[in-house]
Amino acid sequence: MSDDPETARQIAELAKDERPLLVLDVDEVVLEFVQPFIGFLRSHGLDLKTDSFRLHGNVFDRDRNEALDDARVSTLIEDFFFVQADWQIAPAGAVETVASIAEKAEIVMLTAMPHQHRATRRMLLDRLGFPYPLVTTETAKGPAIRQLRGEHPRPVAFVDDIARNLVSVREAVADAHLFHLMAHKGLRALMPPLPDGITVVDDWHDAAPKIAAALGI
Repeated sequence: MSDDPETARQIAELAKDERPLLVLDVDEVVLEFVQPFIGFLRSHGLDLKTDSFRLHGNVFDRDRNEALDDARVSTLIEDFFFVQADWQIAPAGAVETVASIAEKAEIVMLTAMPHQHRATRRMLLDRLGFPYPLVTTETAKGPAIRQLRGEHPRPVAFVDDIARNLVSVREAVADAHLFHLMAHKGLRALMPPLPDGITVVDDWHDAAPKIAAALGI
């Protein structure tokens, strides 16, 4: 089961499905995060300097040109989740591609965020055209996907923008097909090399046939 009891509870509530399983991260995968977060920061007199592949240490006060401390950046990310519906949109091709895969596979969205924001994110995803089950987690994603797969030995694919999440899934579900997708191309260019065994996809148009082949659909 998931290491997060609330995540485990959410997964236990899902209907049993034996079709191939596609698990999708949310931020930077089915929702843009970085560009909307930049807009949110600017509305507070702050800028994100994309000089390295991180948020902490790269958020600056525009007037003083000083980096905010990590605690303040974490607070801003939390504040952004409260107003996410005012800022976030879907990347090009995401709605249509996921809908086409959903005709033959189970889709579950797995987002790393505080559980208290689940209802807000649920409403936003529904409005944008992602009516698939949403699971939140505050711990590693690997155990959650092992629980999502269940006892049936069905194909599993997982799409995320963060390497540690992909590695976590590989450790928990050894035969999972792993895909890296990141909507914000500027920050993505600064990303360190990914571990072996992870397929990089440029966008949802590139991802569609590769995910379908991995799932055998």
